[in-house]
Order: sequence, then structure tokens, then C-alpha cells
Amino acid sequence: MTETTAPRLLVLGANGMLGSTVLRWFASRSGHCVFGSVRRDEAARQLQRVAPQAEILSRVEGSDLNGLRALFDRVQPEYVINCIGVVKQLAGAGDPATAIPINALLPHRLARLSKIHGARLINIGTDCVFSGTRGAYTEDDVPDAQDLYGRSKLMGEVDCMHAVTLRTSIIGHELNTDHGLIDWFLGQQGPVRGFARAIVSALPTVEFARVIEQYVIPHPELHGTYHVAGPAISKYELLRLVGKIYGRDGPAQADDEPVIDRSLSGERFHAATGYEAPQWPELISRMREFG
Repeated sequence: MTETTAPRLLVLGANGMLGSTVLRWFASRSGHCVFGSVRRDEAARQLQRVAPQAEILSRVEGSDLNGLRALFDRVQPEYVINCIGVVKQLAGAGDPATAIPINALLPHRLARLSKIHGARLINIGTDCVFSGTRGAYTEDDVPDAQDLYGRSKLMGEVDCMHAVTLRTSIIGHELNTDHGLIDWFLGQQGPVRGFARAIVSALPTVEFARVIEQYVIPHPELHGTYHVAGPAISKYELLRLVGKIYGRDGPAQADDEPVIDRSLSGERFHAATGYEAPQWPELISRMREFG
């Protein structure tokens, strides 16, 4: 496809753990004209090196509505993937002045802009809207998170015909930081402890990017909220498998605290799209191969 005929896809927050992978995934495959937005010029230069097929636009702030309008006017996207978020690991996740504008308000502003431009919005939600007291949560379960991060992400879930919110949990590699579980674990010099009773149903970012391309975009009827989940696994077992596949020692000891299960049921998404996640050894191998 040429640039004039290929669907135009915009990745917002393209330098984060998820955004950078989504950008690289789509940019490395034919079929889309890919744009990414970031805040800083240096991030744009770095992304341009790892994804030369994409066009990276810098100085885009999620809190700047006029700047977002100009971005949409410039790109004229057909698909918008919102990877901007104040993540739980950062101090700003506990600051209402930081978390609410980005996690709660921005997705609704993007939904409005997407509607004006005739674009489809793919918004990224989180399993942290649930407290984790029981696990295997479905879309019909009432979110019960009490912390600001979980509540702000819940407020940011969009429900309109041209937008879908994908609740999930992700692991993967970052470009510059090691806030995430995998890069933190691989960067440790000595033995670490793993949480044997902390259960997640995460997906590697590369698998999530594949899901968007092969299961979400081809289903324009999807709207509202869906759970996109991998096989439920403890963080201890997850790190053990990561260590085995990456050639690093696994966690030396299993901790029984904390006890938390935020695993999601992906049955509704499976029924709508046919998606079934691979098993964890395959998922981790794909994550390592993609980088």
C-alpha cells in the first residue's frame, strides 16, 4: 500500500513500554501508515532510530487539548491507540492533579476528537480497576479499586460506538527505564524474591500489539469494555519462566505475601474475536525475540 491509501494509525504515548512496542510492531509490518506522538524531542529521535518506517511527532502533551486538536488535524488518523497513562509505579499515580487529567479525562477527549475525524479509538484500560480479592474478573463484575490509580483509570474507560477500552495487564521491555517488572528483574545482580500468591493474567506488549492488529482492528463492531487476558500465573512462576528463557537465575524464594489476584477472564473477548492466548513459554519467547 502507498501512504495515500494505507490506513493512518496514530499511537499516542509512543515512547512508553506499551506505546513503543505497538509503534514498532505496526511500523515493521505493511498495511498501515504509522504515526507516533511523544512529549520530548529526544524521545522522538530515539524512536525514529528503532522505527524508521514511522513518522514521530514530538512536543505533544496529553493535557494540551489544542495541541491534540492540531495533531489530529495533521495526521487525520483512521485508528488512534491511546498508550498515554500515568502508570501505577510512578509517584504521580497518587497525585490527583497528575493522574485525573491523563487517566480519567484524556480518553474522553480523545473519543470526542476521534468522532470528529471519523477515527476509531482503541483505549488501554487496566486490571487495577479491581481490588484483587478474588480474581477471574469478568466485564460484568463491579470495579472495586480504592486507590486513585484504579479509580482514575476506571473513569477513563470510554463507552461509545467508535471506541473500545481493552482492560489488560502488560509486561515487556522499555526503551529507557526499568520501572516495569521484566527489566527490573533482569537488571538485578543478586537473587530476588517472587510473589507466589500475586496472580496476574498479563500479556507481553508484543502479544498485545498483535492482538490489536489481528483481533481488534478487524472487528469494527467491538465497542465498550473488553478484557484481553493471558493465562493466569503467579509473579513468582512468571519470573521463574523469564529467568529460564532469558538465561538468568529465577527468583530464589517464593513469598506468600501479598495475596492478590487481579486475573481477568477473557471469555467475552474470545467469543467476540476468537482470540486465545498462547501459553507462557511461547509468550515469553516472543517477548525476548522482539526485544
